[in-house]
Amino acid sequence: MAYVIAEPCIGTKDTACVDACPVDCIHPKKDEGDHGPADQLFIDPVECIDCGACVPACPVSAIFAQDDLPEKWAHFTEKNAEHFGR
Repeated sequence: MAYVIAEPCIGTKDTACVDACPVDCIHPKKDEGDHGPADQLFIDPVECIDCGACVPACPVSAIFAQDDLPEKWAHFTEKNAEHFGR
């Protein structure tokens, strides 16, 4: 079970979660070329180690354990995976 970034991140893209992640699975970072055009940040479901360090770091409460993701944002599981070609 990976963590998923959902709708509250759209337009915010605060990278506090990136700094909190011990395995570098949240992208795009501010210095990556696709950061500007991206509407949100994404968690790589394969690289995520399910530590949860990103959850309290998110200032807009956009990160959920996959099993706790609100139904209205269920499609964000696929959106995060697709960002990484998974």
